[in-house]
Amino acid sequence: MKGNISNNLYEFDHYHEIVECLVGALEAKDAYTSGHSKRVSDMSTIIAKQIGMKGFELEKIHMASHIHDIGKIGIPDSLLNKKGTLSNDEWAIVKKHPLIGFKILNTSNKLKEISEIVLYHHERWDGKGYPYNLKSKEIPIGSRIIAISDTIDAMTSKRPYREPMDLSDCKEEIENEKSYQFDPYLVDACRDLWNEFENIILRI
Repeated sequence: MKGNISNNLYEFDHYHEIVECLVGALEAKDAYTSGHSKRVSDMSTIIAKQIGMKGFELEKIHMASHIHDIGKIGIPDSLLNKKGTLSNDEWAIVKKHPLIGFKILNTSNKLKEISEIVLYHHERWDGKGYPYNLKSKEIPIGSRIIAISDTIDAMTSKRPYREPMDLSDCKEEIENEKSYQFDPYLVDACRDLWNEFENIILRI
């Protein structure tokens, strides 16, 4: 499905400002998200540049990655900040956030392409992700990029239920999930980017 993001730079910047406001609303709700969206956006932009993306395609990746978790606005705080393991029923609720985010963004004709990137950012290369079990190149490239950046930041950030992972261990985990969770082409593209990722992560 094609969206309608304008090639007019002024108009694009206007919608980016709206995205920033939505992210601010989410960060006010979820303490963990504070800074997470920016780091994921920065890493996703670096990966996208590494594989040759530019112009408005690059800007769409940047914007979508910045707002990828907006659907968590519709998830109870008690689940987002729970220190223990989520039950199966609780996890099923949390897993709704990509679809909630899609519905929020899809109300704007100008953000339809971005809404689809957000919808699929928890799909996996091997088809075992959610919400629709897409696999391989059925998943939009932007969603595949965000999947890696989101995982890197999640693993290297302190969570209510665990301490942050060391960057070298995170790198090993990403490599181990090549062709399973992540697009193998993108994992290979990340190999020369870990110093840049480290600089972004150090903002935590």
